[in-house]
Amino acid sequence: MELIDIILHLDKHIAEWIVFFGPWLYVILFLIIFAETGLVVTPFLPGDSLLFALGAFTVVEGGLNLWVILISLTIAGILGDTVNYHIGKYLGPKVFESDSRFFKKKYLEQTHAFYERWGAFTIVAARFAPIVRTFAPFVAGIGEMQYRKFIVYNIGGAIAWVWIFVLAGHFFGNLPVVKQNFHIVIFGVIGVSLLPMVWPWVSSKLKKKQA
Repeated sequence: MELIDIILHLDKHIAEWIVFFGPWLYVILFLIIFAETGLVVTPFLPGDSLLFALGAFTVVEGGLNLWVILISLTIAGILGDTVNYHIGKYLGPKVFESDSRFFKKKYLEQTHAFYERWGAFTIVAARFAPIVRTFAPFVAGIGEMQYRKFIVYNIGGAIAWVWIFVLAGHFFGNLPVVKQNFHIVIFGVIGVSLLPMVWPWVSSKLKKKQA
């Protein structure tokens, strides 16, 4: 419940964090993005919504530095996927032999469905899909995707993901209508992020009805 409250009221919490942590907040944010992309046990951490909210705080007085956020979180995303790839390569599917609280087989199945649809481009596309984003590099490691190909998609995906959401928050996050309805906007960001996961299921249902 605390995590849900943080996600829905990111604007209030980030304002408090800036005052409380000072420059150390950049380190904390780096670790959050690294963990969300690099550790299969933390797919629940906020990603898209956090990036958007951080972008909004780059234009307020006493807020965050836009370039530090863009560069540091892009590096965090790249390193996270890289670590996740190597974990998948060396541990493989063994961690999913039992359906535990953290290693859920359905997450792995969702990611495999992404690979069937997008191929190697999944490394980029998955950046915009919560949960799948965390498992895509892990599955790439299991499948022993050529590392040279992986790192190219990894870097491109991290740049696209971080810069799109942070800059969206930077340019639109402080519009009066957005500020007054920030929690609704966050819901919208999460909803849009979930579309790549939901659409294949919806599409298959529509095809069955038409058949």
